[in-house]
Amino acid sequence: MAGILAGVAGLAGCAPTVIVEPAPDAQNPLCADIMLSLPDEVSGEKERKTSSQATKAWGDPSVAVLRCGVTPPGPTTDPCVSVGDVDWISRPSEDGDTWQFTSYGRTPAVEVLVNRKAGPGADVLASVSPALERMPAEARCVGAEDLEG
Repeated sequence: MAGILAGVAGLAGCAPTVIVEPAPDAQNPLCADIMLSLPDEVSGEKERKTSSQATKAWGDPSVAVLRCGVTPPGPTTDPCVSVGDVDWISRPSEDGDTWQFTSYGRTPAVEVLVNRKAGPGADVLASVSPALERMPAEARCVGAEDLEG
């Protein structure tokens, strides 16, 4: 995680390429499908070149950085938000400067780091979720209201 965030922290500079650590399963062929389906613009910010396979970044400085092929999260008590037909686990990052969203219930899993200065991330997730909707959901987030019978 520290290496990922170090790359994100370095995004504020003027470098044309965003340094992003590849995810463990970045070579998954389904990541290629997801990457090709992602928008060229997110939150009004244009796509930037990244250093690794199955990654994307938008904005200068970066508003959002995406990695496909991260380790799928297991059941958790962390907050879950649904955007379109995609569930996202939400966590503040260790550095406090970004929100970390990880897709839940789909393989390969996708991680999106959103700069907190850009807002809560809902518009970023709304832009990238359609690319993940093409993958079948294997699990869904559940809350207390789902357990009441």
